[in-house]
Amino acid sequence: MTKYLISFPSGVMDIPDGGLQEVADAAHAVVQEAKDAGVWVFGGGIDESVPPVMVDGGGTVTEGTYPQTAQIEGGYTVLELPSYDAALHWAAKIAGACRCAQEVRAFQYDPAS
Repeated sequence: MTKYLISFPSGVMDIPDGGLQEVADAAHAVVQEAKDAGVWVFGGGIDESVPPVMVDGGGTVTEGTYPQTAQIEGGYTVLELPSYDAALHWAAKIAGACRCAQEVRAFQYDPAS
């Protein structure tokens, strides 16, 4: 089985005025469905109020991040699935609940994880 990252950036959700609870309920229902199906690994949103930092091998912490990852934010779901088609199926469910298209990426297999 392969783990898939299904995600979307902040600000792309199309939530009508007063519709946040409906979107949250729909998203939570898909999460529960994935848990019930035994494919849920984890999920959540990046806390954008906490700035990213870099930590080197000696433990030194500096503010900022790599330039190419400076815009990482939004919502993330990791599912363990039998196929890419299954990942696309779940991404469509998440897209419907969250009211925005989802990006799908496969993690490389690592027997130790």
